[in-house]
Amino acid sequence: MFNRILIANRGEIALRIIRACREMGVKSIAIYSDVDEHSLHVQMADEAICIGPAPATESYLKIANIISAAEVADVDAIHPGYGFLSENAHFVQICESCNIKFIGPTSDNIKKMGDKAAARETMRKCGVPTIPGSQAIVKTQEEALDIAHSVGYPVLIKAAAGGGGKGLRVAHNDVSLVQGFIMASAEAERAFGRGDVYIEKFLDNARHVEIQIMADHYGNVVHLGERDCSIQRRHQKLLEESPCPVLTADQRKRMGRFAVKAAECIGYRNAGTIEFLLDAKGNFYFMEMNTRIQVEHPVTEMVTGIDLVKEQIRVAAGERLSFDQKSVNFSGHAIEWRVNAEDPFHNFSPSPGRVEWLHFPGGLGVRVDSAVYNGYEILPHYDSMIAKIIVRGDNREEAINRMSRALGECLIDGPKTTIPLGQAIMNDSLFRRGRYNTSFLDNFLKDGLGLVAMSDFNQWRAGDERS
Repeated sequence: MFNRILIANRGEIALRIIRACREMGVKSIAIYSDVDEHSLHVQMADEAICIGPAPATESYLKIANIISAAEVADVDAIHPGYGFLSENAHFVQICESCNIKFIGPTSDNIKKMGDKAAARETMRKCGVPTIPGSQAIVKTQEEALDIAHSVGYPVLIKAAAGGGGKGLRVAHNDVSLVQGFIMASAEAERAFGRGDVYIEKFLDNARHVEIQIMADHYGNVVHLGERDCSIQRRHQKLLEESPCPVLTADQRKRMGRFAVKAAECIGYRNAGTIEFLLDAKGNFYFMEMNTRIQVEHPVTEMVTGIDLVKEQIRVAAGERLSFDQKSVNFSGHAIEWRVNAEDPFHNFSPSPGRVEWLHFPGGLGVRVDSAVYNGYEILPHYDSMIAKIIVRGDNREEAINRMSRALGECLIDGPKTTIPLGQAIMNDSLFRRGRYNTSFLDNFLKDGLGLVAMSDFNQWRAGDERS
């Protein structure tokens, strides 16, 4: 087992890893930018090293500074968390060359899945169902038109690198395809340094369902069930739940088997997620693979009782998985809501600033992952997520009611947050019946009912506070 682990991240995920390290008897070394000096992860770690100024490009993305910190701290391993350098194959290679264990997949794993067009083709050759579309990078508008005519509109133009909804356009005809091709390529170039795109059939009214997998160095690959993350804003997830409310037992079994097959096909190691699109007819298709721990991993932890971060550390240290497929037991229903410093009443505009007063919910079946405290300053330099509220119930109805109660208890004075939106969705009849897809949030807000529901929640809360 490792003695010292450097955490190449910040905020709640850094704190999450620090807690796992402490329970395992491993020393944790935090890194921080100069504006993060008073952050909770810095205070909670055994040691902390400043690695640069506020811009992420000068600190949390500065590989040379992080490696220098790792060498000064004499660490055995680096845990990247999610975001930043977690899926940077070059960073992994440097860790490997410096004899520092990277707590995650190999650089080869990341390379194979990092290019989404290549990953899609790899999965197709492995026998994993993929969405109809191009088999490689689409280089010209003419080629794009030929593929669109072949698979039929609407189609999705996607950046081969990166993620987070950047370099993504839907086209419904030739004109919008040409425009989308140009815009997606330009956006991908700005965001990821390469404008390569590919094209696939756009599945309208589909659900986004992902399978959590864990793999060790001995060829053991296990899936830990699915998470439905269809409720998204601009392709950014807001709500995740497990199990998916519409998957049949047969679909769940088949999806899990394909996820394991995908990981085995590339010799994958450590934690990862195979993402699928589930269409209205019950067919599912490989979309992409996330080669890291994900924001929503607590959902899986709540229904399986397995600590995924500890398992990551053990696997990276050369241990075998502590469980096999037969020993994974699923119990109850879990939901996660992301509390972001954004104003849902004004197109989710960023709302950084000082948290003047804070109260997080508690009680049976409620977990809050956050690095925010009273007086904390939500910085404009980084991700806007304040907290993740995760609940578990014996069934979906209990989980929804528990989340509704938890959001009602969550009080944050200062920045605007997505709490009113979460409360409104918990009370929505379609959501409660499990009838939603990736278009849900757009439709929820477009018809005005979502704004009314959020306003009702705010009025109820104001009255409750006055009383």
